[in-house]
Amino acid sequence: MSFFGFGQSADIDICLDGQDSRKKVEVKTEDGKKELMLLYYDGETVSGKVNVSLKKAGSKLEHQGIKIEFIGQIELFYDRGNHHEFTSLVKELARPGEMIAHTSYTFEFSCVEKPFEVYTGCNVRLRYFLKVTIVRRLADIIKEVDIAVHTLSSYPEMNNSIKMEVGIEDCLHIEFEYNKSKYHLKDVIVGKIYFLLVRIKIKHMEIAIIKREITGSGPNTFTENETIAKYEIMDGAPVRGESIPIRVFLAGYELTPTMRDINKKFSVRYFLNLVLMDTEDRRYFKQQEITLWRKGDRLRKSNVQNNQGQDISEDHFLQIVPHLPDSSTVKADDKEIFTGVRSPTNDEDVSTSDTFLENTPNDNLIQHMQREAGDGEQNSNPENDE
Repeated sequence: MSFFGFGQSADIDICLDGQDSRKKVEVKTEDGKKELMLLYYDGETVSGKVNVSLKKAGSKLEHQGIKIEFIGQIELFYDRGNHHEFTSLVKELARPGEMIAHTSYTFEFSCVEKPFEVYTGCNVRLRYFLKVTIVRRLADIIKEVDIAVHTLSSYPEMNNSIKMEVGIEDCLHIEFEYNKSKYHLKDVIVGKIYFLLVRIKIKHMEIAIIKREITGSGPNTFTENETIAKYEIMDGAPVRGESIPIRVFLAGYELTPTMRDINKKFSVRYFLNLVLMDTEDRRYFKQQEITLWRKGDRLRKSNVQNNQGQDISEDHFLQIVPHLPDSSTVKADDKEIFTGVRSPTNDEDVSTSDTFLENTPNDNLIQHMQREAGDGEQNSNPENDE
């Protein structure tokens, strides 16, 4: 940029090493569009070349220095003025002086730590980018290029099935079972619903995958729920002893790994929501949290280096990828009869002890469940009041 259109200016181009052969993935931008970005992993070196082209031939460009930064930052949309940087590396490309011709500079950020996965949600954005700045007295010339980062996990050693009996006392008892509690992003959820007691007229049953994004803390805590997928798994009234199979393929949906307390700024969690609707359009539902993780693809051996800059073989890389933290074990054959729901405090997790809640149809059904107050002993319902 030049002052009032006078003086020399320049164009900046950032070329990353191996960009023709490196894998690219689609990343959702803040405006909802998708952009192809080069894919990197934690510990990989980020290197390349910065090309600075003068716009006016024969005219010199005075500057106070040229630098390149590798930045990882979180932006909360309700607090756009503040960008929370969790990674910030700087390298000087040129000292203050004059530029009289097109110039190229090489750079390398060796074995860069990239602890979190890129993410763009309803209220938060996590991004990694390279930023080149030509420092000038009046106005700096800046160029940014985003990259994608995925976090990989090895297969969890403990992966218990989820099995629980729930229902309405003396009206409905069902037993649901999911084959695992942790799924990779291209996995298949397999389960079944078994009806032990049916004394209400059920019209249909569906299962949904809910993504819950929680940002901020204290009074600035925002919770957004998004239905990623919804399947109708039963149409018509079931009878006692009937078993309904469940099979949900995750590969076709835009999912991210489960993210818990990322840099103390946000979390992303996933739930399976089982919903039954009776002939009077009353809804009964049970949410169960699941953990999603990204399974490592087969990597080129030259892609990953250790802290000493040495190449790591593929087999060794899979060994050093951290395991998922073991979540609390889900006990088999737990039984519970719901009488309401208690809202968790900010410090509590939504656990498997959340019970079915009876309610009328509502577009914000999930949010309503989260905000429901009381201990479940005096659960108000307009229909019951009548």
